[in-house]
Amino acid sequence: MKKLLVTGSSGLIGSEVCAHFAGAGWAIHGLDNNQRAVFFGPSGDTRWNQKRLADSIPGFTHHEADVRDRAAMLDLIETVRPDAIVHAAAQPSHDRAAAIPFDDFDTNAVGTLNLLEAARRFAPESPFVHFSTNKVYGDAPNEIPLNELDTRWDYADPAFSDGIPETFRIDQSKHSLFGASKLASDVMAQEYGRYFGLPVCCLRGGCLTGPNHSGVELHGFLSYLVKCNLEGKTYFVYGYKGKQVRDNIHSYDVARFIEAIIAAPRAGEVYNLGGGKENTCSILEAFDAVSALTGKPMVSEYVDRNREGDHICYYSDLSKIKKHYPEWAITKSLADIYSEIVRAWHDRLSN
Repeated sequence: MKKLLVTGSSGLIGSEVCAHFAGAGWAIHGLDNNQRAVFFGPSGDTRWNQKRLADSIPGFTHHEADVRDRAAMLDLIETVRPDAIVHAAAQPSHDRAAAIPFDDFDTNAVGTLNLLEAARRFAPESPFVHFSTNKVYGDAPNEIPLNELDTRWDYADPAFSDGIPETFRIDQSKHSLFGASKLASDVMAQEYGRYFGLPVCCLRGGCLTGPNHSGVELHGFLSYLVKCNLEGKTYFVYGYKGKQVRDNIHSYDVARFIEAIIAAPRAGEVYNLGGGKENTCSILEAFDAVSALTGKPMVSEYVDRNREGDHICYYSDLSKIKKHYPEWAITKSLADIYSEIVRAWHDRLSN
């Protein structure tokens, strides 16, 4: 039986990947130490998801470890010898990073290096999928001319009608410290692919979302928005008139793409992985869609100050993915995503 090691296994993407590959007959090793609760407090706790995996995946092996622990990562990969590695552990917040710069960089950049070197030494043939972020582009996408529509911003330049491609520049812009630490990990992962010839690739995620997200204000846009709506809490909108746009991809479709990569890995590639133009929404549009599903009004407050380095409009150009992996496509629409997140939060808040 093939063995899959997933870091950040109790998070949204990690848990989806664990479940998906378990269903395909893989033995699953999950690494997670609930650091999300440390970063975001009790609302970020993911132990419930760890328990869900242990209860639902036969033979699931949980490893309570921190990616910053170099010796532990070397020992883990030498012992497990995984047939594939999915690295989804991270400090994921754009805003939180400024308050914890050492934790942010050590987790995102150094933790990734620890895993890459462990893989090079003990599992060099195993595909390694690294989760990067669209924040590696910094705020450079904001330089693209925009059209202001009634409920959203959109690109005015036809060169970006399909979204941001992987060739977009990654420097000379404001990234946030989170974007900078993830960029360091992104480039390092590429090097291990290109320099050492390892089957490593980077996924520059848009808004990765789904029903198993422990959404908080600082990370998890749609999940947190739905939670606020159901609880009647105020959702704060930071700048850009609430018309800022994101592309949303369901964690199930992310797991399916990882499956395609592991089946046919490439060395040193990068992919912009999001919902693409069809799965875009603005905050204002999300308010309306969620309220229509729940029957509850959205309580919000506008703050006339955007987040540092934030994107006004961002969606992923999926052309490269479709060229390299033509059998993969988005299967979960934006409507599917809304309804699944609403149902999941309703169930969790009722228990």
